[in-house]
Amino acid sequence: MQQKFIYYGRLPSINDYTNACRRNPYVGAKMKKNAEREIMDAIIAGSVHSTSNTVELLYTFYEKDTRRDLDNISGFAHKVIQDALVNTGIIPGDGWNDIRGMRDMFRIDKKCPRIEVIIIEV
Repeated sequence: MQQKFIYYGRLPSINDYTNACRRNPYVGAKMKKNAEREIMDAIIAGSVHSTSNTVELLYTFYEKDTRRDLDNISGFAHKVIQDALVNTGIIPGDGWNDIRGMRDMFRIDKKCPRIEVIIIEV
């Protein structure tokens, strides 16, 4: 079974998050909490149902341009999205027994940057 949700917009990069944490740990924590809340809203809007099965996650990142490095785009996003999936009860955890793997694809969409996540039960 597959499920999908879409987060419209761009999340901070891993560099943004690292710099925020270096400035002040509370600033970094707030950045993560806000991003996670936005992802949780997208999960709920996508009517994603919980599963107790192991999953694979397919991420497609639609950026407005090519200015950010691919690993900077996906690093923070993986952490926040997987934590949001756990906190909404979609998956029981984000460890080895819960997530078999992840695949990333990157595209350009100047008018509608977004992250599309497909959850595949395996």
